[in-house]
Amino acid sequence: MSARTRFSANISMLFGEYEPLDRIAAAARAGFEAVEFLFPYDFPVAEIRARLQDNDIVINHLNTRPGDRFGLAAQPGREDEFAKVFDQALDYATQLGALTIHCMSGVVAPEDRPRAKETFLRNMERAGRKTAGTGVTLVIEPINTYDRANFFVSRSDEIVEFLKELNQPAVKLLFDFYHIQIMEGDLTRRLDRHWDHIGHFQFASVPSRNEPDLGEVNLKPLFADIVKRGWQGFLGAEYRPAARTEDGLGWLTTLAVTA
Repeated sequence: MSARTRFSANISMLFGEYEPLDRIAAAARAGFEAVEFLFPYDFPVAEIRARLQDNDIVINHLNTRPGDRFGLAAQPGREDEFAKVFDQALDYATQLGALTIHCMSGVVAPEDRPRAKETFLRNMERAGRKTAGTGVTLVIEPINTYDRANFFVSRSDEIVEFLKELNQPAVKLLFDFYHIQIMEGDLTRRLDRHWDHIGHFQFASVPSRNEPDLGEVNLKPLFADIVKRGWQGFLGAEYRPAARTEDGLGWLTTLAVTA
């Protein structure tokens, strides 16, 4: 089967000129094949589904609710809260056909990391078992420490070690080029080394987090590598538009790759 870049629009960051659900239509008009909706929980599933169907577009990714710590999966003593927000996310994902859920781990003080790791692994093991057979993949994202100080996982290398320890097929790495470039760099080698553990991709320019054809990283050869490897999933555009979203979408053509 031939492969090509299939881009999804993160409507929690793109198309801010519109009301949240109106961004679905805006993304479809712009040529996106899918949308990511980080926190869709203020809207009924039926309403979101109707908007998707009306615009012949799919939803591919969402997040667990962040709580007050930018994530709950690595918060000791709050396992029941994480279970509740995870169950909600899995329910939305299965009803809407979303492919991936980012299980947000949260901010953790350095002295609390050992307990947080135990909590995180235990929570993700349980979440992975709940997800088995649903067709949904859970992903863990490294978030750079400039944007979010003391976030529990800031490096892809560390996440892959956790994944090996977990040994849960439904739990993977969210390979976000923006965060990984800031914290680790060496994107091509990391893409190769972590390939079997990757469940989703996101991207933005570095360091501004604006349109992806700006900044210090040339994404096109990286996208070409992904396509050459036969990736059939989406690549999530998760950036802050420098101005009106539609005015900065030339990259949809210039960064497109077909194998």
